[in-house]
Amino acid sequence: MSATRALRRTALRPPGQTRLPVLDFLAPSLISFRSRAQTASITTSASSPATEAKPDALKSGTSAKRRRPLTTEQQTFLDSALRVNQAGELAATLIYTAQTPPLIKAHPHLRPLMKHMYDQEAGHFSTFNHLLAKHRIRPTAMYPVWKVAATLLGWSTAVMGREAAMACTEAVETEIGGHYNGQVRVLLEWMKQMEDRGEEIGEEITELVGTIRRIRDDELEHLDTAVENDAKKAEGYGLLTNVVRSGCKAAIWVSERV
Repeated sequence: MSATRALRRTALRPPGQTRLPVLDFLAPSLISFRSRAQTASITTSASSPATEAKPDALKSGTSAKRRRPLTTEQQTFLDSALRVNQAGELAATLIYTAQTPPLIKAHPHLRPLMKHMYDQEAGHFSTFNHLLAKHRIRPTAMYPVWKVAATLLGWSTAVMGREAAMACTEAVETEIGGHYNGQVRVLLEWMKQMEDRGEEIGEEITELVGTIRRIRDDELEHLDTAVENDAKKAEGYGLLTNVVRSGCKAAIWVSERV
């Protein structure tokens, strides 16, 4: 559980302190991009990046405060973040789909575990599909490439053995946890800034924070599961995890822009 605690602590660090690297094609990004004119607006907020302490808007109900729409910069951030989140969750479902047949053939007892992790990733994918459609955010144009890459990654690591498949999961989920922590920090900062200006925080942004936190916790559960299933015993563990993380980093960078 130490890996999970370390990732959760990352979300509590103030700006300026070291964060986990942004690497994984299964996760979102904090880099801003050009917003699209057709994107539906989301009403926003901010809270302190130094801690995940809940702003008042996460503790109480409605208020009579005025509400301000997202700035262009904020909308750009959300567009790119949700787009990469959705692409990442697609890749996660494909990795587990490709890993499952070789793994359960060699280790039948892993069937329930693989189904549990796949079902969670499928739920995450559905959530981000809904958010993209709701706010008219286009998916990445790299969909066909990521589908092939994720399938190959899942199948190849499963063929290498149970430990290698779990090392792949560990690498991927470590990066996802860092990405989602970063997104939560940004959204909480927006909420704190709105509270300081005496503005109302929209329900959508409050719900989005809760959604990302919930999905992050699921991903960190997968990380713990991988470690418990001997991920670190994989042959060439260091090289394997570094390759996976580097590939994820490149995929995220591209998905944010294309």
